[in-house]
This record gives sequence, C-alpha cells and structure tokens, in this order.
Amino acid sequence: MIRITELKLPLDHDETALRNAITASLTIGNDELIAFHIFRRAYDARRKNRISLIYTLDVEIKNEKAVLTRLQNDIKISLTPDSTYRFVAKAPKTLTQRPIIIGFGPCGLFAGLILAQMGFKPIILERGKEVRERTKDTFGFWRQRRFNPESNVQFGEGGAGTFSDGKLYTRIKDPNHYGRKVLTEFVKAGAPPEILYVSKPHIGTYRLVSMIENMRKEIETLGGEIRFESQVDKINIANGQVYGVTLSNGETLISQHVIVAVGHSARDTFRMLYDSGVYIEAKSFSIGFRIEHPQSLIDTCMFGANAGNPILGAADYKLVHHCLNGRSVYSFCMCPGGTVVAATSEAGHVVTNGMSQYSRNERNANSGIVVEITPEDFPGHPLAGIDLQRKLEAHAYSLAGSTYAAPGQLVGDFLANRPSSVFGTVTPSYQPEVHLCNLDSALPDYAIVAIREGITAFDRKIPGFAMPDAVLTGVETRTSSPIRIKRNEEYQSINTQGLYPAGEGAGYAGGILSAAVDGIKAAEALAIDMLKQAP
Repeated sequence: MIRITELKLPLDHDETALRNAITASLTIGNDELIAFHIFRRAYDARRKNRISLIYTLDVEIKNEKAVLTRLQNDIKISLTPDSTYRFVAKAPKTLTQRPIIIGFGPCGLFAGLILAQMGFKPIILERGKEVRERTKDTFGFWRQRRFNPESNVQFGEGGAGTFSDGKLYTRIKDPNHYGRKVLTEFVKAGAPPEILYVSKPHIGTYRLVSMIENMRKEIETLGGEIRFESQVDKINIANGQVYGVTLSNGETLISQHVIVAVGHSARDTFRMLYDSGVYIEAKSFSIGFRIEHPQSLIDTCMFGANAGNPILGAADYKLVHHCLNGRSVYSFCMCPGGTVVAATSEAGHVVTNGMSQYSRNERNANSGIVVEITPEDFPGHPLAGIDLQRKLEAHAYSLAGSTYAAPGQLVGDFLANRPSSVFGTVTPSYQPEVHLCNLDSALPDYAIVAIREGITAFDRKIPGFAMPDAVLTGVETRTSSPIRIKRNEEYQSINTQGLYPAGEGAGYAGGILSAAVDGIKAAEALAIDMLKQAP
C-alpha cells in the first residue's frame, strides 16, 4: 500500500472530499483508487476559525509501483511500512523454569502478555487486588476515607494508569512499531477502534477495567499465572545472579529471570532492591499542584467558535515556561473534562493526580503544574528523592487538617500570597474534599516562585489561565519515579544478572504506552536469554 502524509482538509469535510484529496495527491483517476484507511488523524487549531484535519492515510491503488516511481521525489508519498509485530522467540519444550514478573501495571501486563504469547508461561506477582476489587477500595477511599495501603490508585491490577486519563500517546522513538502492537492488543481487548488512528488516543478508567480483565484472561489461557495480593519481600541473589523471589507469606519461587515492572510508587520495593545490592541511582522528577479551570474556558481558548465539535472533543493544552530562577514549569498529564483524584499509597499522606473517563464530559479541565527538580536538590542517598516526596506529602496531609482532605487555594490568592477562604465559580473535583488555605509552605520556595511566574506566563498563552477563581490542589509529587534501576543493553541490571528493570518505576517510561512498550522490550530480551540458556 501507499502512505500519504500531511493531507490537510477542512474540519467539516465529507468522505467525498477525502477521496478527491487522495486522488489529487497521487494524480490518479477515481477508478484507480481501490481502498484506503486512516492511519492517523490530527488537527491544526492554530487558526481557530479555520481548523484543519491532518491525515496520514494508507491507500490501495491500481498500478502502485508505477505511481510510486512517478512520485518518488514527493516526501509526502511513500510505501506503507510493515508494522506487523513478529515474536522474537518461541519457548522450547525443554524449558525448566518460568519467568517471574513483579507488578501488573502496563509494563508488567505487556511483558506478561508477550511472554505468554511466546509460550513462556510467566508467573506475575501483583501486591494489590484484581481490578474490580481494587476499584471498590479506591472509590471507598475517595468517598468515605477508607484507605487501603495495598489497594488504591497506585497498587493493584492495571497499575496507576487505570485511574488516569488513559492517554495512549508518547514521544518515544519507536522504529519497530511496538506502540502499534500495544494499541492493537487494546482494541482486541475492547478499546474503541479509533485509538488506532486519532493523534491523541485515550480510553478512560471505566473502559480500562474491562480491557485489563480481558487481557488477564488471555495470559491465563496461554498458561500464564497471575497472583494477586502477593507482595515480594526479597529478591534472592547469589554471586550477582538472580535465582528467585521470596513472598511476604514466606513462599519462595525459583527463577533466574525476573522482570521488575513496579510503578513509581513502590517505595518499599525500591528499598528492598537497594538493600539487596541492586544498583540504583537518583533521577530527576517534578513536583507541583493540580490546577482546575472550567473546561468551557479551555475549549473556547483553543477552538474558538468550533468549541464543542465532536471530532475535536474536549480541548487539551501543553505548556512550558523557563523561569527567571532557572527552573522550568510545565503542564503535566492534562486531563480534559476530568477530575483531580486522591492518589496516595501511604497512610498520613496526600497526593494528587488527574483522571478522565472516555467521554471527557466533566465540568472542569485539570492538569499538573509542576517544576522539575534534580538530584542536586536532594543530594546524598540514591533514595533521597523518596524522602523528599514523603516530606511534602505528609505536610500536605497536615496542612489540610489530617483527614485526607487536600490543601487548596484559589489562583488569584496564590499569586497574591494570601490564604483562600471561600470557593468562587470553580468547584474543585478532588474527593474526599479540598481544604482552603495558603499553599505557600506546601513546596520548596524555588518551586512556589517558579509556579507563580509560570501561571502568569501561561495566562498570556491561554487567556484566563490565571483566572482568580481557578483552583490549585496539592500536592503533585508522583510525576515519575525518583530513581533509576540502571540496566545494560540486554535490559538486565548492570550488576545483577537475570534481573530486568522495566517501566515507569525503574525509570524508563512515563505513561501507559511507553511503559507497555518497555515491557515488550524487556520480555523480548528475557526470552532471547532464556533460549540461550535452555538445555
């Protein structure tokens, strides 16, 4: 097939216009066009009154070879690349050990799925509960403050991505089309087919729940095993080689191939790995607040008179500002038509995150407004970033009255450095509740100064961003893992053979899609190594 890129049409075009644009681009007659499908559809909203749709199309035509030769100098026309996923290995019948995967978020899910599809029958260990029980626990915390440290936004089947916007786009380089494999498997499990072609695909929490269950069933059908409420207390290592894991119930599982696919909040696991001698180093992450505006304000600012168009959906934004104090402030995990959620995984702490359903039809837009910090800001121990996170989260808990309410402040008051006492036109979405106060002490001084400057700068890009009634809710500390479990080119720990650090917790991903892709790569590396060692 032939791929056409950068084909631009008006927002309100019909299918005839698309067909005509294809034939015009290829300079062929209508009778030569056999079929086409949309590989990617994006939009250009820089001119609000003339928003365009931008297509990448795969087209089947007559005399394909001749047309490609004739248009060989047109950079927008090429042969469609082969994005078919091909397994790198097949488990031998002589296999005597099963690989172990720790964690069942996006990374562990896809590592397990790929290994199961190759016949390696992985054992997957998840400290939390299966997804529906976990959902009950999470909503119980939000609505009734019943907190379960092992079943919450961070821990349980599906990982932290289950309670998020379900974004499925990433900036990672993907020459082998692993991302396509991820999206295809999601559609197979029940995701809407449009995620295969829209430029910023997302799913939403409720749809993710049933999809994860379907993928779990496939892994089990193929011989894999998923154990819930199975905490790994110890990685067993001898002479620099993994030989198994010990669970909290005392059971030991033997394997020389272990994927560590825990999320960015598995702090006790990081400590256990460090104490076991696995090489870990500190890495940068970001801290800040969640900000909420009326979604209608964002829609109008981004789309003008086209706000509400079903093709465009709820508008998002991506902002960055380089501050006078040398810090950078940026929007993080923007959730159109979503809610701010309680995301702590430890008692006596308050953490915020953002979530949307597939419809994205809630009243508010929210995103993190965060400041990057580096190991120079928390020098010393490789786990010092965790200590800083805990300090900020515990302070947020006490600042809001030690009830799991979140501290909040109106943007106008935050910019003026005065406490807030009453909400305005924006009602915060965080549950169980938001306690108004002054957020000046919630973050280090350099972060507060930078965020104040950043919000003012963002208001010049999105008029109304600094609206006095917009609400800030604190604190956002789990933007990414504060550590990296360093690995080599074979995806194994640099000092522990057979240990495969992967995904967000290990410091190699930042979202559902990138974590899933990293899980596939780790599974492939593990499978190749197991084949080498097979009798």
